[in-house]
Amino acid sequence: MNTRPLSVSAQVIVLVTLVVAAYLNSFDGAFQFDDYRVIVDNPRVHSWSAWLASMPGIRPLLKLSYVLSWTVGAGSAAFHAFNLLCHLGSTLLVFVLLRRFTRPPSAMHGLPVLFAALVFALHPAQTEAVTYISGRSVSFMAVCYLGAVFAYVEGREHNRPWLHGVISPLLFVAAMLVKETAWTLPFALLLWERLQRQAAWRDAAAPLARHFAVLAGLAALVLSSPDYRYLLGVSLATRPPLENLAAQIHGVFYLITRPLLGLQMNSDPQVSLDVPLMFTAAKAGVLACLLWLGFHQWRQRPWLAFGILWFFLHLLPTNSLIARLDLANERQLYLALMGPAWIAAHSLVAVPRRAALSMGIAVVALLAAATFARNLDYRDEVRFWQAAVQASPAKARPWNNLGYALQTAGRTEEARAAYQQALALDPAQMQAGVNLRLLNEARESEDAGK
Repeated sequence: MNTRPLSVSAQVIVLVTLVVAAYLNSFDGAFQFDDYRVIVDNPRVHSWSAWLASMPGIRPLLKLSYVLSWTVGAGSAAFHAFNLLCHLGSTLLVFVLLRRFTRPPSAMHGLPVLFAALVFALHPAQTEAVTYISGRSVSFMAVCYLGAVFAYVEGREHNRPWLHGVISPLLFVAAMLVKETAWTLPFALLLWERLQRQAAWRDAAAPLARHFAVLAGLAALVLSSPDYRYLLGVSLATRPPLENLAAQIHGVFYLITRPLLGLQMNSDPQVSLDVPLMFTAAKAGVLACLLWLGFHQWRQRPWLAFGILWFFLHLLPTNSLIARLDLANERQLYLALMGPAWIAAHSLVAVPRRAALSMGIAVVALLAAATFARNLDYRDEVRFWQAAVQASPAKARPWNNLGYALQTAGRTEEARAAYQQALALDPAQMQAGVNLRLLNEARESEDAGK
């Protein structure tokens, strides 16, 4: 590929233009599912005084951002605008950081870096952290997280201790106050130091003392919080350790094969755990081989090591020791996607220039179109859950949620059919049974009043 086909400013304009174009229809998106629990029906984020009265509490900076969007008074559009700004910020930081990772200048300093940033920005898996309003917990955390990485890198490269020693740790704190999954930041910086500077482990860890101190302090605060201790207890009671390990293997494999590589989006995926042990072992073997490749290519291909290890590092908070009821959600890929995007960009370097340019344009167009189409599913609750039941037709929960959306929209007969389908798939689906009973009672009351 041409090493410098566009100036940096022109590449930034291309990035911003394409991201805005792909997400412009996200402003039509309605509040969905968890949005009601954490925003619409949560009075603690409806005013500044209510937020202050609810403190101390979990994720205070995230809730403060909800207050900001709510008090603007523009409805869901204000929330979408904030989410899109976070995504744009993360995209630009990915672009800048990957340019730094290519120093000294090489063929990767041109269009391939732009391509990597576009893959990160336009992959449809990112819609769950951008278009899904409460997915902000990930996109807002990510812009603080990547800002902390940038401040660290900038400070280290230009010998500005106030950047890497003060601003970066403060942004780390901000990221943690948005979402706790930001705890991986010191390890991401360690990975950067080890691969970019080829530093020994001790030398790579030395400049990160403040970041690890921040992590230790925040971990102590988290463990002292009754809310967090309760959530940890629920997680530990979800499934036994070995069962959880097998479940997490299936969850990670699903994320790689379906949304990441297959572009198959699903708001409520059904990750089957009732499979023969040999299939679980085979998936574990594939994941272990990928990890081995990342460490094996440490010196020969640091770009490949970085891409693989960055990906798995950022799945650790959601897909490792802590058990989760929902094993796989697309927003878990948000930060992790920077790794595969970087690997995809490097794959273009080995291709002849014209062919690489054509391939790059085709991939970007495909991803942008897929994102634009996925945003349409968020326009209303009925469409949202219709897409979910199409993707998970054998799962009861999305059928129940579709029924409730249809009932709210006044489509009672369709709602009844959806509830019945949920119960046919899972007779123990209590919520569907309650909803169906209430719907039938309402109909009997109407008939009696005629």
